[in-house]
Amino acid sequence: MTMRIFILISVLLFSNGLRAEENTGALQPADPIGIEKMVLKSLPDPVQTLLQYALSHEGISYHRGGTTPESGFDCSGFVRHVFDHVEGVSLPHSANALSRIGSQIKITELHPGDLVFFRFMRNTISHVGIYLGNNQFIHASSTRSGSVMVSSLTDDYWAKHFALVRRIDSPAEQNSGISKYLPPAPELHLDQALPSLSAH
Repeated sequence: MTMRIFILISVLLFSNGLRAEENTGALQPADPIGIEKMVLKSLPDPVQTLLQYALSHEGISYHRGGTTPESGFDCSGFVRHVFDHVEGVSLPHSANALSRIGSQIKITELHPGDLVFFRFMRNTISHVGIYLGNNQFIHASSTRSGSVMVSSLTDDYWAKHFALVRRIDSPAEQNSGISKYLPPAPELHLDQALPSLSAH
């Protein structure tokens, strides 16, 4: 009888331990909940609003040419919708066109709310996302999930195709004091992850 009780208690403790491990393992850096805890709450209100609105669209389907939550988004349509809704800024519906507006900044100056661009063909910018902080960005992905999703700049796939960073004028004005809310650039680990991009 005593042995049966001991075995039963052991089984219960083991199964509870597995559940606890599963729950803690679910909060990876790319999880939007983790991003909010680590980054969003420490940002100025206008930037929080922009990023929280962007994150509220996670999971919406990718649709080429799409510009609304109802129709789905492509990458530039998603960025355009977020900035238009939150900032009242009208942006072009093309990743390549977006890469020519605002101010180009160095990778070490990257702040939440900036736009990150990717190149899959040698001379053309073909993908864009919104930087969240902690190496994460949100974008409408056609190849990885077919939806709006959060990805990491340190992922081999995105690091390989990373091209440049730009800051849209209106958010930049609101972000003028943002650096005091963020860790120094080296703590973002972008230089180590993307050494070839430090000159951008």
